[in-house]
Amino acid sequence: MAEEKPTIGVLALQGDVREHVRALQRAGADAVPVKTRAALNAVDGLIIPGGESSTVGMLLERFDLMQPLRDRIAEGMPLFGTCTGLILMAKEIQGSAQPRIGCMDVAVHRNAYGRQIDSFEAEVPVPALGDEPVRAVFIRAPQITHVEPGVEVLADTESGPILVRQGHLLGATFHPELTDDLRVHQLFIRMTQEK
Repeated sequence: MAEEKPTIGVLALQGDVREHVRALQRAGADAVPVKTRAALNAVDGLIIPGGESSTVGMLLERFDLMQPLRDRIAEGMPLFGTCTGLILMAKEIQGSAQPRIGCMDVAVHRNAYGRQIDSFEAEVPVPALGDEPVRAVFIRAPQITHVEPGVEVLADTESGPILVRQGHLLGATFHPELTDDLRVHQLFIRMTQEK
């Protein structure tokens, strides 16, 4: 019997929601936008996409999703944050007291590479995903400035880690949904099936 497809939510308050939904579907998962507590409670895992981190943090509070999200994470729901999502997952955001989930033992520096005009792409080795490097798209990307011992660095560059995992939590400073390479999404799908 084939393994049942996981249902993975994409937080749909702001950011590149459609791109993540498409990538998840192409990678073999059912994908749904999440805007309510009922939708959050119905998914096997959640992606928080790129956007503007202070805005998304405020919207999580305004829509009364911040504590329910923390509760689901504490219960073991896998969470994947890209760019803004990673910032919101970080326990420490340098120079900012903005609302955050604060579930991952990393420190980040927002917009570390500059403005939108300073966006770039790079081929990055990710040994956990095979021999072929991953094409990483950085748009107003954060920089991970510190990781605690419990955090596994899956990929890094001269500027520091760019893909990290802590148990059922996955964080990327780049945007895997903006390329045709599905391996990062496939990794997250596997994480939702490990429970």
